Amino acid sequence: MPVEVQPDSTAVRTALWRAMHLRKDSPPYVFEDEIGLRLVEPEDGWQDRPDMDPALTAPMRAGILARARFIEDLVAEQAARGVDQYVLLGAGLDSFAQRRPESAAGLTVFEVDQPGPQAWKRRRLEELGFGIPPWLRLVPVDFEAHSWWDRLTDAGFDPGRPAVVASTGVSMYLTREANIATLREISRLAPGSTLATTFMVPMELIGPDEQRLRGFAEQGARSSGTPFISFFTPEEMLALATEAGFPAARHVAPDELIGRYFAGRPDGLLPAWSEQILVATT
Repeated sequence: MPVEVQPDSTAVRTALWRAMHLRKDSPPYVFEDEIGLRLVEPEDGWQDRPDMDPALTAPMRAGILARARFIEDLVAEQAARGVDQYVLLGAGLDSFAQRRPESAAGLTVFEVDQPGPQAWKRRRLEELGFGIPPWLRLVPVDFEAHSWWDRLTDAGFDPGRPAVVASTGVSMYLTREANIATLREISRLAPGSTLATTFMVPMELIGPDEQRLRGFAEQGARSSGTPFISFFTPEEMLALATEAGFPAARHVAPDELIGRYFAGRPDGLLPAWSEQILVATT
């Protein structure tokens, strides 16, 4: 039984930003999630934390919302085509299975994460009455010691059938070599599979206001012991996906997400440009 370890600060911040959207931003909401807030159960006054500042953090918060909405729209689109396996690499406090049980029950959902934080999440799901339904597989992986691929197949994943694999907010913490290895592994999935992964662009590709905000984020990551170490241009990510063996790949830029989810908003909420999305198919 893995020893419980609290989820990392990034996972907690992501969950709280999702909840902040419903408290500080105007409807229509891009993404509605308060399950993460319930899992974390933060102390009173959490909305007053510096990293929750509604105005200062708005672009980063919007980026978190946009990527989550995009991924779940993609999962729904692929499920309509008959794909019935959904893998979340570095699942953190994702709550798809709890928020959308009707959709999730038509899939087998594999949440891959470090053993300690996942044990903590399992306990919290039980305490809150969600439980672990048979179609939800929590897959603990010590990424430094074991292959996530082996653990995934041990949990019932069928590499011979198509799947959607999502990896958000992870690539910047991995070495370039580890990112390339992950792309190669996922490119081996059955034809008709889809990878959606986020990546952090180099600082020079974003504007000066966002550079300042990003600087604070990078400083916080370093102080937490999880520095950002990998950055890619969209052209590099597309080339790496092709070299890894994906027959098709496309870049989803922030302006596409803005057109989909943020057009005409009364509060002017817009996502940051630092983190962008690669979609690659087998």
